[in-house]
Amino acid sequence: MRCRYAPGWLGSPLRMARVPVAVEQENLREALKSVAVALKRSGFPFALIGGYAVWARGGPEPDHDVDFMVAADDAAEVADALAEAGLCVVQPPEDWLFKVYTGAPDRPESAMVDIIFRDAGHPATREVVQEADEFEVLSVQMPVLSATELMVHKLAALDEHWCDFGRLLPVARSLREQVDWARVRRESSENDFAVAFLFLVERLRIAPEDGSAAP
Repeated sequence: MRCRYAPGWLGSPLRMARVPVAVEQENLREALKSVAVALKRSGFPFALIGGYAVWARGGPEPDHDVDFMVAADDAAEVADALAEAGLCVVQPPEDWLFKVYTGAPDRPESAMVDIIFRDAGHPATREVVQEADEFEVLSVQMPVLSATELMVHKLAALDEHWCDFGRLLPVARSLREQVDWARVRRESSENDFAVAFLFLVERLRIAPEDGSAAP
């Protein structure tokens, strides 16, 4: 089955239907596994990122989305491969990702997965994706982005429109021993919001003051 939809589909009022939280969580888990398997079969490098990557590394489980990253140079071919695998591929107005549904997008039980190929305004490279580590997630072996890259990505998203340190603190606590804090500090030094967050986690003794390693 090949399934593609125009960007306007995402605005359909039918997507407003909701399912119970527990069922939605299970749908997300099933979507994570299904898309990971399809990505593995595609042969293109990819990595689990976002909240579920943090969860795979010991953090809290998210309740709202599943994210994978592919290289920008591979994005179009990956989208074709996932459509050929029977998943519904939707191109939203944004030009830095596409969305994959495990069923028809107008069905509330159809879970959505984001396939991201640009991060913080920069095209994702194969080198970044291939830096991932192999983890068993929900009984499926898959690459999971490194804890250091996850922190860099999280901090890069901070700006005057979204600066919720309360949501980032559990992530920093759960990943603290896996993060190269010196690298995070270097790569986040141009973002004042990220610098402020790093100052906070240093004061809370989540990260060392010199940024070298977890305390």
